[in-house]
Amino acid sequence: MKLSSRDAARFIARPDPAVAGILLHGADAMRVAIKRKALVDALVGASAAEEMRLARLAGAELRRDPAALLDAVKAVGFFPGPRAVLVEEAGEPALAAVKAALEDWAAGDATIVVAAGGLGAGSGLRKTFEAARNAVAIAVYADPPDRGEVEAALAAAGLAVPDREVAGEVEALARALDPGDFAQFIEKLALYKRGDAAPLSSDDVAAVAPPAGEAEVDEVLMLAADGDARGLARALRDLGGTSATSVTIAAGRYFRTLHAAACAGDPEAALARARPPVFGPRKSRMAAQARAFGRERLEAALGLVMEAELGLRSSKPLPAAATVERLLVRIAMLRRG
Repeated sequence: MKLSSRDAARFIARPDPAVAGILLHGADAMRVAIKRKALVDALVGASAAEEMRLARLAGAELRRDPAALLDAVKAVGFFPGPRAVLVEEAGEPALAAVKAALEDWAAGDATIVVAAGGLGAGSGLRKTFEAARNAVAIAVYADPPDRGEVEAALAAAGLAVPDREVAGEVEALARALDPGDFAQFIEKLALYKRGDAAPLSSDDVAAVAPPAGEAEVDEVLMLAADGDARGLARALRDLGGTSATSVTIAAGRYFRTLHAAACAGDPEAALARARPPVFGPRKSRMAAQARAFGRERLEAALGLVMEAELGLRSSKPLPAAATVERLLVRIAMLRRG
């Protein structure tokens, strides 16, 4: 049986123990690995390997020893509880062993979980799972996770599903981050909230979310956008060995984000949808900056950034440190009108 993306998310969160085998396949190995871990944990628990209720086989092994899979499926463990056999990096050479194990599977046997790379519609392995009445096939696409998958990830980490606004912030992070980075974010968030019964908030998300860039450069840009020339002078001394080119590139990215927020009807919502998304107090501060500058002055600020970049790249480049300092002071003064 072939599952849709929505049905697959529900199945992975609560797999049916009556299903004999589950195939996960997709071109992105990281995404397949994350889905595989979530599925196995939901099937047999996170401690199954320690309790010898999870057996692992490599797909290449089944070509040399096809009976190994069926033996593992039928084996009786020492510890009580559900069992699973995981076949990793499976391909067409594993087809005969998988097919035989599915046909001979009976209630009480270990669940067969097969993880594979990208499989075309003509793949025998894929056809077997899609046609079997006691098995399911789940295609893992490179699309970012939807709201249901994000909520499932939060629930799996022991976090209550937050309100719509905070859930939207987590979903925006899921779109912006690589799957592995997003999984690490969820783990850190769960540790951060351990022992805290309060609902998940924007401040929690902001505290754990990966930083948008170097802290010193980010603070300098924040001060320039606030129009704080005095604070900016102090912060510039702390930049140390940061290259002028890096600062101007970061400035261009920062003020393009502000410009997009200023052009939107709701700057806070626009910042939450940015790449990377902006949350918590930082979002409120940047939204205020976008409103204070307005679209026209932000376009002027971007013009100053471009002028500085051209100056640094010219055949007779200007003094780098002085160019960056002048750029940021001019932007601060532009904010102050």
